[in-house]
Amino acid sequence: MSINNNERLDIKPPLWVLLELTHKCPLECSYCYNQLDFVNTKDAMSKDDWFRVMDESRELGAVQLGISGGEPLLNKDIVDIVQRANDLKFYTNLITSGVGAPKGIVKKLKDAGLKTVQLGIQSHDENTMTLITNNKNSYKEKMVFAKEVKDAGLQLIVNTCITRQNIHQVGDIIEFAQSLDADYLEIANIQYYGWALKNINALLPSQEQLNEAKAKVNEYRQKDDAMKVFLVVPDYFAERPKACMNGWGSTFLTINPDGVALPCNTANTLPLDFPNVKENSIKEVWYDSKAFNYFRGDSWMKEPCRTCDERDKDFGGCRCQAFALTGEMNAADPVCSKSPDHAVVTQKIQDSITYSDQKIFYRNRKNSISFSEVR
Repeated sequence: MSINNNERLDIKPPLWVLLELTHKCPLECSYCYNQLDFVNTKDAMSKDDWFRVMDESRELGAVQLGISGGEPLLNKDIVDIVQRANDLKFYTNLITSGVGAPKGIVKKLKDAGLKTVQLGIQSHDENTMTLITNNKNSYKEKMVFAKEVKDAGLQLIVNTCITRQNIHQVGDIIEFAQSLDADYLEIANIQYYGWALKNINALLPSQEQLNEAKAKVNEYRQKDDAMKVFLVVPDYFAERPKACMNGWGSTFLTINPDGVALPCNTANTLPLDFPNVKENSIKEVWYDSKAFNYFRGDSWMKEPCRTCDERDKDFGGCRCQAFALTGEMNAADPVCSKSPDHAVVTQKIQDSITYSDQKIFYRNRKNSISFSEVR
């Protein structure tokens, strides 16, 4: 492994580690950010491999541990993994669909030391949820799982990814999350990678719909007993890109099921050779690998990022988004109005209006469906 010319940088240790225990998933969400073939990733990490990753990450200074997938509850070692994380004094967060959960698993996870559950709930409406997830059992199973989480005394975070199919339901979704006794609700306008990008014409809301949704959220926040509601605005309607992952290789470390280490969940869509934790220590991965150092600092930047006075705020935006939309991973994020490729984004917005009846493509392609067929 070799480090590039960023040796001079003061690299801080990772604070947040995400274990993607498997890429198997019972759902086929139309907005999934993962690469189109992500389910082909092999579950090559043993329980001892995951233990070593946690041990080394904690020793390095990481304090929060996310447990995700695919669907992490499908990993038979999940209780032992949570127990090890708790023994290491990690703050643990399970990110789950709640679908296909083994009976009694919530109590076992609570007893093992799990602190928080982030549950994806796509709608208050069963038909809409079925449309988005392509799973007819998802609604019923999620409701049972949410109750088990609260009965166990765990913190429940409801996460709702917003698309054209459910954006008009934002007010109802807020009330629904409150009825589940959620500690807070995150309404996340999706990022367009992987299946989401493939389905963008069927999913991307209009600016008017986003404005209405924001108004609903603000109206709810005025209530005295308001649950905390966070609204994540989509990149495509912003003037400037977000500081993706708080900067490449600065805070977040993801380990996927075959042991590949990534600075974000979708980084393996880039033409970089990422290290594998089955062959390298976490310290080597974080500090010494060429891939993790590639976008640290600003020496990689092209114009307009190189001389932009905001480059220390947004770090040039998202590398995965730049590559997905331009084919050039060193390019400025096209959502930025300063980008010479910004017209790609404005065209995507226009196409989503022009071709609004595009079919929704699922991994099980024979079930792909036009939104108009269910309206």
